[in-house]
Amino acid sequence: MNVKKAQSFVTQNAIYIVLVLLILGIIIYEPSFMSINTLRDVLIQSSTRVIIALGVAFILITAGTDLSAGRVVGFTAVISASMLQIPDYSRRFFPDMPQVQVWLPILIAIVAGLLCGLINGIIVSKLNVPPFIATLGTMLIVYGLNSLYFDMDPNQSQPIGGLRPDFTKIGSGFIGSGQYSIPYIVIIALVVAAIVWVLFNKTKLGKNMYAIGGNMQAAKVSGINVSKNLIYIYAIAGALYGLAGVLEAARTGGATNNYGNMYELDAIAACVVGGVSTTGGIGTVPGVLVGVIIFTLINYGLTFIGISPYYQLIIKGLIIIAAVSFDMRKYSSKK
Repeated sequence: MNVKKAQSFVTQNAIYIVLVLLILGIIIYEPSFMSINTLRDVLIQSSTRVIIALGVAFILITAGTDLSAGRVVGFTAVISASMLQIPDYSRRFFPDMPQVQVWLPILIAIVAGLLCGLINGIIVSKLNVPPFIATLGTMLIVYGLNSLYFDMDPNQSQPIGGLRPDFTKIGSGFIGSGQYSIPYIVIIALVVAAIVWVLFNKTKLGKNMYAIGGNMQAAKVSGINVSKNLIYIYAIAGALYGLAGVLEAARTGGATNNYGNMYELDAIAACVVGGVSTTGGIGTVPGVLVGVIIFTLINYGLTFIGISPYYQLIIKGLIIIAAVSFDMRKYSSKK
């Protein structure tokens, strides 16, 4: 009986075991990896990824997927950065634009992300296009629009820099000082996670989301307006991508049209590692947070010990395949 329990435990948690062993291997190879500075860097890098992953989790729980997430992040990063450059910067995106309150371009970028999500939701729910195909199409469209915007005169595809200090402070500032200071961006990510937790667990939309992902036909029969709920869910996800794009521009102090490339794959992998099922109907906010932190630890750790970026891509690909494979095995065993 104990052997069966052990086998069941390993089957249910195999991906966690493998990832924890990988992190332990990194620590053994380079003990200096375990430090307060490393932990802070991991949390800062995880912050925007958490917000993207929470948006992707909305979609995965409805048994959908969103391949446009990364490109929406890049689009909104460029939008916010293009409007928040210092007045005397030599290559201002809008040379004659007056200084505006920092919140206005941030709001415009988040609304742009929301509109991208809204379009995804309409295509999926009203035109009955499978989410994979719908978001693949919008991914290409958003990247094309972003590239056209980025290539406008006088910028002509030059990296956007010279961002205002009141904007970059959001991504690089700290509360307190010294070793135990807390980054603003981490606090923002935690606040967003708390809001999403409430949406998942305490609202009608959250209950409907789980019902749609568990069995869409049963949800329709029970009186849930599936189409309307999907539009809301995709729009919220888009707004989260928009916020993540703003924070990414503030964190890095610039933006290009290639920002966010493949972020959606990391987000999907982190969600699945964190227990969000690709079959729909299952997923929690704490699980997503754990999945993102584990995935970021591995990314950061592999870079820390000098593993080639090309090998890192192979490892990340294997993690994605393994995570989905174990998820499908758990789903099959429950069935």
